[in-house]
Amino acid sequence: MVAGRNFGPAPATKRVLHLTEKRIVTPSETRAIVSLSLLAAFVDGEKHERERAEIKRIAEGLSQADGVQLPMLYQDVLMKRVSLASVAGELKTPDARQLAYEMAVCVCDADGTQSEAERAFLADARTALGLDASSATQFTQQAEAIAAVPLAPAAAAPAATGPAVDGAALDQAILNAAILNGALELLPETLSTMAIIPLQMKLVYRVGKAHGYELDSGHVKDFLATVGVGLTSQYLEQAGRKLLGGLLGKMGGGLLGGLGKQAVSSGMSFATTYALGHVAKRYYAGGRTLSTQMLKDAFAGLTQEAQGLQTRYLPAMQEKARTLDAGKVLSMVRGA
Repeated sequence: MVAGRNFGPAPATKRVLHLTEKRIVTPSETRAIVSLSLLAAFVDGEKHERERAEIKRIAEGLSQADGVQLPMLYQDVLMKRVSLASVAGELKTPDARQLAYEMAVCVCDADGTQSEAERAFLADARTALGLDASSATQFTQQAEAIAAVPLAPAAAAPAATGPAVDGAALDQAILNAAILNGALELLPETLSTMAIIPLQMKLVYRVGKAHGYELDSGHVKDFLATVGVGLTSQYLEQAGRKLLGGLLGKMGGGLLGGLGKQAVSSGMSFATTYALGHVAKRYYAGGRTLSTQMLKDAFAGLTQEAQGLQTRYLPAMQEKARTLDAGKVLSMVRGA
């Protein structure tokens, strides 16, 4: 974050803010980047129908972007009207090609370890984009390392049960996690966005453990899916908002206010993390008796509540973002 810089679209030609805040890509390149991300999202053919529905919702929700018709891109990918070669041909600069590859990698890693189909797709993408194999492999390894971080720390404390649960401390931990993820969304690097999902999973794990439940990653993923948080779709939405930046119009209900120089509102990750933490607290404190619909309703209500808190905690997110080193994202996720 650099004070005094205006990251809005240049007046002469409408351009889209790159995730790094230093590079900009054209609307046609943005369409190609999003198309590549969607190709990556569906390459293994195993996405659950609810995840596909979420991705479609995101495409429709971000359709206000000037010059980027996301619903049409979504249909083009599903109908196989675009190919890896055609997408690569639209990416004219090294920056745009590198960003496209990074987003595709993170899409493949968002829900865990890459499948064989995803690995093959990324290898083909790297070749089609003409990227240096060494640097591309290094980024892939970094993203996979973040995705593979275990839920439990190496020396986990014994689980608390019943009256031993410190509700106030747990509430503070949830708020701190929401502020951290809101801060990560303010950072420009793709790996920073990638870190949000594992941090949310670790929060649910911590809440469950505080109430005496030892959870594995499969259970946590099912919990997120049940309340309506898809892993691939959430990454696409977070990264898509960053990529589209100033073309989105209203974001987060005007959350950024006078900040103006940020590429994206941090409200989405703050609200989602806050809601996940508190609905998990209700669920595990109540002995996991809430029905699917009750969980969905609780999550929706808590998300709305969190959206009302965004303005209050925005300064804390900004301050936290100033202290974060994106190069240490992996160690931060491991230590959370």
